[in-house]
Amino acid sequence: MASLNVGNLGEYLREQRRNAQLSLRQLADAAGVSNPYLSQIERGLRKPSAEVLQQVAKALRISAETLYVRAGILDAERDRDEVETRAVILADPTLNERQKQVLLQIYESFRKENGFEIAPDLAQGMAENMTQDMAQDEAQGMAENISGTQQAPDTVVRGPRTADGSDADPQQTAS
Repeated sequence: MASLNVGNLGEYLREQRRNAQLSLRQLADAAGVSNPYLSQIERGLRKPSAEVLQQVAKALRISAETLYVRAGILDAERDRDEVETRAVILADPTLNERQKQVLLQIYESFRKENGFEIAPDLAQGMAENMTQDMAQDEAQGMAENISGTQQAPDTVVRGPRTADGSDADPQQTAS
């Protein structure tokens, strides 16, 4: 089979998979695609759809937009700044998924206000990402409400505090 020109997508995917320390089979399972199909993508024999790229990106925890550019779905020159900005927002570990999506919506509204429209393929991919992420966040919130565990996982529960901010002695505060 002749290799397709997919902008070094396969090489990039292989590199990202290895950086994530995943085998081809593990990534295929996580992305919901077949092992042979993913192998063909990595070798440049197949050009995946935007949907498959989105699934692979999610499994690798990288920006789907970056994969869209590498696959030739988005025009690299025209959309590079937009894609890079979105990638930085999506990669920020200090934001939860809902915050990332809200920030992306605000960013897009400013771009529209300034006369820059979003690329149609990017808009579709973002809408799909937002729908899935918001559904996951909603399901997680519902599960937390049902179980009664509404605290963030890294939250430390502390008892009463003194005026200087140190922990108060529980013996003194119990009445």
